[in-house]
Amino acid sequence: MHELFAPFMLSDMLLGNRIVMAPMTRNRAAPEGVPSPLMAIHYGQRGDAGLVISESAPVSAQGVGYPGTPGIYTEEQAQGWRKVTDAVHAKGGHIFAQLQHCGRISHSSLQVNEELPVAPSAIKPEGLAVTYGGMQPFLTPRELTTAEIPKVVDQFKKAAAVAKAAGFNGVEIHAANGYLIDQFLRDGSNQRSDRYGGSPPRRLTLLLEIVAAVSEIWPHGRIGVRFSPENRFNDMYDSDPAANFGYYAQELSKLHLAYLHVLEGDMSATVSAVDYRELRRRFGGTYIANNGYGRARAMAAIEQGSADLIAVGKPFIANPDLVIRLRHDLPLAAPDSATFYGGDVRGYTDYPTATEQSLSTIATV
Repeated sequence: MHELFAPFMLSDMLLGNRIVMAPMTRNRAAPEGVPSPLMAIHYGQRGDAGLVISESAPVSAQGVGYPGTPGIYTEEQAQGWRKVTDAVHAKGGHIFAQLQHCGRISHSSLQVNEELPVAPSAIKPEGLAVTYGGMQPFLTPRELTTAEIPKVVDQFKKAAAVAKAAGFNGVEIHAANGYLIDQFLRDGSNQRSDRYGGSPPRRLTLLLEIVAAVSEIWPHGRIGVRFSPENRFNDMYDSDPAANFGYYAQELSKLHLAYLHVLEGDMSATVSAVDYRELRRRFGGTYIANNGYGRARAMAAIEQGSADLIAVGKPFIANPDLVIRLRHDLPLAAPDSATFYGGDVRGYTDYPTATEQSLSTIATV
């Protein structure tokens, strides 16, 4: 058996294989951000991944940035998530909750009392916000005051407690893809002059404070962090991602976290300026590689030691039995992009397994 499909010890958890279901927003939560019964079916179908990372879950009403996303800050949301975690555990899997605050990637129509979204600096991102009223231009966010930031940190701590009550095996702190923590990490969006801005050590302060707060709820071995040093999604930029994120990874290595999950490169480009093997070396712990890994590339990455686990996104959408298909090198079904965001069972829980496809083919012959 290839190592990609062999069990792996992640902290004190024995994963069934080294394939991770990457977090993917699907906008199918019920009103008030409550995870729907349909979500439990969806995640349960894919529960044989070595590790499932949930879609981004806003840690507060302030952290919401999209319609139909499942929150993780109320008791009702915890009860909805419990059905999800039970479904994954019934398949023998493990699941981490991805804790997110969207920051400036939101819109006043999504905020309580139509307040402005918040950010490290009052810099308007280019692009359009997804709202219940359709696509609308992003707004210039309100800069968080120094006194407000501990309240944001506390939002993550409370969300971590909700995740524990909901039966998750751990949490991933979303510090990637242009959301609030990433906005603090990268100098293209952080122009602060207080202790949360300026030099890389100061820009890292918010993340370190959040990890410290979350570790009051979860041991470090049950906390992961996600980075995306080069991803330009959500109008992000950093002047020196290799040096800055190399430093961030080195500092996180001191905390002995469960893992560092990295979106390598840019989702819209193939050229990379960051040496991700060096980033992995500087972190030192379990490293999850993500971004365009197919079967051959994933197997090679494990063999060459450039990653410990491989996170896969889109292939999991149309292949609920992806682990089996990869293990036996079976053809993969293609996802329907028209059903990625919002909707019902179509393109969410109705993709057949390879066995079901075979039986269907036989039945029609």
